[in-house]
Amino acid sequence: MEDNNQAENQTKQGSSGGQGAEKGLQSAQTKIKARRPWFYNRRRKQKSKQLAAQERISFNKVSILIPLLNEEDSLHPLINEIKKALKPINIAFEVLFIDDGSTDKSHQILKEVCKQDKRFKFISFRKNYGKSAALHVGFKNVTGDAVITMDADLQDDPHEIINLLKKLEEGYDLVSGWKKKRHDPFVKKHSSKFFNLVTRILTGIKIHDFNCGLKAYRKEVVENLKVYGELHRYLPVLAAWQGYRVSEIIVKHHPRRYGKTKFGISRFFKGFIDLITVIFATRYIKRPMHFFGFFGAMSFLVGILVNGYLTYLWLSGQPLSNRPMLFLGMLLIIVGVQFFSMGLLGEMLVHNLMDEKEYVVKDSG
Repeated sequence: MEDNNQAENQTKQGSSGGQGAEKGLQSAQTKIKARRPWFYNRRRKQKSKQLAAQERISFNKVSILIPLLNEEDSLHPLINEIKKALKPINIAFEVLFIDDGSTDKSHQILKEVCKQDKRFKFISFRKNYGKSAALHVGFKNVTGDAVITMDADLQDDPHEIINLLKKLEEGYDLVSGWKKKRHDPFVKKHSSKFFNLVTRILTGIKIHDFNCGLKAYRKEVVENLKVYGELHRYLPVLAAWQGYRVSEIIVKHHPRRYGKTKFGISRFFKGFIDLITVIFATRYIKRPMHFFGFFGAMSFLVGILVNGYLTYLWLSGQPLSNRPMLFLGMLLIIVGVQFFSMGLLGEMLVHNLMDEKEYVVKDSG
């Protein structure tokens, strides 16, 4: 009997000791959690957000298109950041670099990177053709159902790719980045603001940053965009003209780490010339008479009014030998007739060159 009692007491002590050990372990875990640094919880939150984004992204493959010119110091950091940014969403991707005639070691670096990782590809031009040409060739060679464009100077943040894709999934066809807080020189920053304001007023498209390199497209958009000259600044305008839904999100903008900016004062003037080209190409390319006819009618009407007034003075007995307005009225009438003639010629060309391929079809049944 005594042996049995002793055994029972030992069993109770063992169980109570086990419960005490479990309580001690739980309290120790609680203390460890309490002592964990602040960034541990932040990492957990970021991981949960990334997992949630992974569940919502439905694109099968993402193509990242990067035009570049003499960016040898930026390439390796950029590639590492792209891998980090796309790792959480676990989606197939490709990165296509368009080397626009670089004269530094960018071409050699791209060759080494592409040998090591088949997801990275490159196309090198023999000379510098411009960003529009690089995008045009890149759009023809991407294979993803979503396309991201970004610059190679590390000012565009690759971690914004997820946000751009999520915005695309809301039903938009093109999403442009908005560098609300810019880290650029004073002249570039404020000239860009003025340029964007004028473009927004003239085109009627409510976007704050037309020339931001960080954009997301659906594949069908890049298949139907014709990019040439310097029209890469107006891709949202060209897309909206074709009936695609365009939106924008605020993105991070970093200071330039390496190299020098490609911005020059000449690009500022070229931008406004290209803006006139875009407005004509998007609004009047199929109806040139509406453009030339308007100016022709205004010039012709003003010339008729001026000459009508001078005719009244002549009939009243006043001489017209010292009236320079007579030459102005005649000039306005001639210019008006010329504008009308250009409009008619344009209409004839449009009529002969009409092609059903110019119309973008959304769906059919």
